[in-house]
Amino acid sequence: MTLYDEPIRFDAARPAAFALAHEVAAEGFDVLLVRDVLGKFSLVVEDGEDGNSASSEQADRWRESFTGRLGRYSGERPLVLATVLRLPASLTASPRTLEVTAATSSTGVVRFLDNTVVGEDWSHVTTPSPTEDGTPRTRRTALYGFKGGVGRTTAASVLARRLADDGKIVLVVDLDLESPGVGPLLLAGGRLCRHGVVDHLVESALGNADGLEIVTRSAYNPSNQGELWIAPARGAGTEGLPNGYVDKLNRVYADSAGARFADRLAATVRACEEAVERSDSGRLPDVVLLDSRAGIHDVAAVTISHLCDYALLFGADNDQTWAGYRDLFEAWAASGQAAPIRKKLRMVASMVPDSAHYSMDAHLDSFRKNAHAAFSVLYESLAPDEIAGGGANGSWDLADDAAPHAPIPILFEPGLVGMNVPNSPDWQDRAFVQAAYRDFLNTAVPLILADPAADSETESAEFDESTEFEEDSP
Repeated sequence: MTLYDEPIRFDAARPAAFALAHEVAAEGFDVLLVRDVLGKFSLVVEDGEDGNSASSEQADRWRESFTGRLGRYSGERPLVLATVLRLPASLTASPRTLEVTAATSSTGVVRFLDNTVVGEDWSHVTTPSPTEDGTPRTRRTALYGFKGGVGRTTAASVLARRLADDGKIVLVVDLDLESPGVGPLLLAGGRLCRHGVVDHLVESALGNADGLEIVTRSAYNPSNQGELWIAPARGAGTEGLPNGYVDKLNRVYADSAGARFADRLAATVRACEEAVERSDSGRLPDVVLLDSRAGIHDVAAVTISHLCDYALLFGADNDQTWAGYRDLFEAWAASGQAAPIRKKLRMVASMVPDSAHYSMDAHLDSFRKNAHAAFSVLYESLAPDEIAGGGANGSWDLADDAAPHAPIPILFEPGLVGMNVPNSPDWQDRAFVQAAYRDFLNTAVPLILADPAADSETESAEFDESTEFEEDSP
């Protein structure tokens, strides 16, 4: 027994609010649950449709239950009736709302609108929009690690060169804005372009992005007439002027009227692709690799949830990695995004040891089990028909080598740690590099080159890269 009753905390507020929303929907009303930036909830009951108005007794009961269950997480206006307060269509029909429960013959629909300061885009999973003329579009693959220091950028560089050697036009976009680095790995003595991704993000907020030089061709000479292009996070700047990279970076994430960050990031990636087409290449890239920032960050949220067809998730087999990925997977599952996001993901086991003391097979077996446990929160929220069959999308079976949790290995190689790549021409041809990345390349390349049109249809919720989302809330 305690002196005081335990107050409701953030983690308990959401299930309590959803429970009441479902109870109201069971009485035949469509409801919209809204959470503000502090985590407080309001319940919008869309009554008045077809003469189905809520009675004062119902409203009083719902309001009392809502405030009683949620405590300090009950909003300043816990209950809103559509018949009492006219609400803007930008709220009740906002594309940012997620349908949690569909209507049936006896119940209403439950929708959720979450207002956050950062990271909102994790909870809206879509795929890049198809081309308007029906021509094949560029295949985009994100490379992401929940924790830094797992060799993601080096892997992106090795992968880019391999794809270019296979005759593909490859563009690597450095979206690790706070720690740019893929440029030096790939330039191979080439010239850095004047502007970078950060310049485009800043200038596009003012409608001032025309004429920026945001891509450069690597001096690396691929075989089979391939091409390798780079869109660096930080450009070379203008001679005689300070680059002001930190000052620009401080303004990248700001939203402004008609220039939401997610939309600007999508437009920047698109502009990089089009810049390759306007160059002496004359063609859009065949493959775009998006080197994403680590952690739960807005760049990563937009990159994985919206901009890519496929995401390679890098990790070491340790508690920090799995705790982080579980948090991320739980967020997707809670937002009803398990089915679409699962089809995008594949784990990469980085820095895999192989010695007499600890074999590669033992490490990968442990990695697979831990990855499967982390992914289980996604698998268990899927309907049986969504996980059956394995194949390209994988199943939830532990032994399924096509499943998202099945690790693609990159061996640990000490020689990679201290190698100064800009001063090491043909570094990717060295035997220890080829040995470390052989299995990774042989598995990842076919996945990346798969036809986007053959993917299962998340197209019902296509991300329209020109859409600006409304920010209204009650």
